[in-house]
Amino acid sequence: MAHFLFLTIISFFLYSHYSNAQPSPGYYPSSQVAPLSFNQGFRTLWGPQHQSVQQGTLTVWLDRSSGSGFKSLKRFQSGLFSTAMKLQPGYTAGVITSFYLSNNEDFPGYHDEIDIEFLGTTPGKPYVLQTNIYVRGSGDGRLIGREMKFQLWFDPTKGFHNYAIFWSPSQIIFFVDDIPIRRYPRKSDATFPLRPMWAYGSIWDASSWATEDGKYKANYNYQPFVGQYRNFKIAGCTSGGPCRLPKVSLSGSSNLSPQQVAAMGWAQRNHLVYDYCRDSRRDHRLTPEC
Repeated sequence: MAHFLFLTIISFFLYSHYSNAQPSPGYYPSSQVAPLSFNQGFRTLWGPQHQSVQQGTLTVWLDRSSGSGFKSLKRFQSGLFSTAMKLQPGYTAGVITSFYLSNNEDFPGYHDEIDIEFLGTTPGKPYVLQTNIYVRGSGDGRLIGREMKFQLWFDPTKGFHNYAIFWSPSQIIFFVDDIPIRRYPRKSDATFPLRPMWAYGSIWDASSWATEDGKYKANYNYQPFVGQYRNFKIAGCTSGGPCRLPKVSLSGSSNLSPQQVAAMGWAQRNHLVYDYCRDSRRDHRLTPEC
């Protein structure tokens, strides 16, 4: 019996470490936050004629005349920001569907940003999810990106999935269905966003760079291009006021558990397709955290 139990444990260990099956993170931060309706947390920023809210789902669309965007009612110093998104299948090259934090309106040309962006695609190819961080642009309109890109373990056009940004004074963590896919620690004040930001979402034409570095452009024969959002969640600290950040692990702290770290390792081993720190074409003097 002991021998059988030992073999069972070893088999489970090998499966959990080497299988491509989606692992359990062991903890689900988004479940700790109550959902908001769109109007409770956000307002239309641009393209109001390209937005609609029905039964709790916000639909935005891009056509030849305009895209659309929305913005949180408050700005935040830190927090957990989450939404469920569903993307359009088919030809969507050049089209960005996003959920992000930014203070570009407050500091144009010198802003901070934390991005979750779906880069449009062509039929037969998977969507790429780009996570990115900007820290106080260069001041001359030139921004230094910190991109990590993933091809996810599911088809994001088949249903809604949750995407979240956790931003604390010490780190940024990106989650997909509560699985951490990327952690960006604060190594220095110069490489970490510290100023308050708003939460945004948008759909827009980024043909010059979005799909395979701009190889494929938006084709308006396929318009409208549609993105859907629901299950908005914000548990943030507004600037100037005390608050408690939601915990991201069972320990009750902002640190990931060993099980979450293992799940993040799985996501990066199997689904990471680009890491700016590993790009030999980049000038890493501009990204000293690498």
